[in-house]
Amino acid sequence: MTIERINNEIVIRMPGNIDIEELQRLINLLIYKEVTVNSVASQDEVDELASAANKGWWEQNKDRFLRK
Repeated sequence: MTIERINNEIVIRMPGNIDIEELQRLINLLIYKEVTVNSVASQDEVDELASAANKGWWEQNKDRFLRK
């Protein structure tokens, strides 16, 4: 693996035999860090938003999981 700073970017090169799913989880974490770096939301506000999003998703998708 190599890590380089090129202009205003960091470039990471990894071998092709890396587990893609594990790499995707790492990338998701990095994306989360990037988009929340300047957040001023409290943990309670984040938890409330996550709960509302999950409830909305469940209401829209529960029929796919529950037998009638």
